Amino acid sequence: MGKWQCTICGYIYDPEYGDPDNGIEPGTLFEQLPDDWVCPECGAEKEQFEPYTEEDY
Repeated sequence: MGKWQCTICGYIYDPEYGDPDNGIEPGTLFEQLPDDWVCPECGAEKEQFEPYTEEDY
């Protein structure tokens, strides 16, 4: 389960935790997020996310 990072604000979506504040259950892969899901921090669309690797930081 890979993490994804918002290229706008830096928010990291971690499938292990999901996005419970927006109805996304833990264990939900990024690819399984609804098409209308947006970054909970800045409202960016899914297209603004890229795969995150720990080595980047």
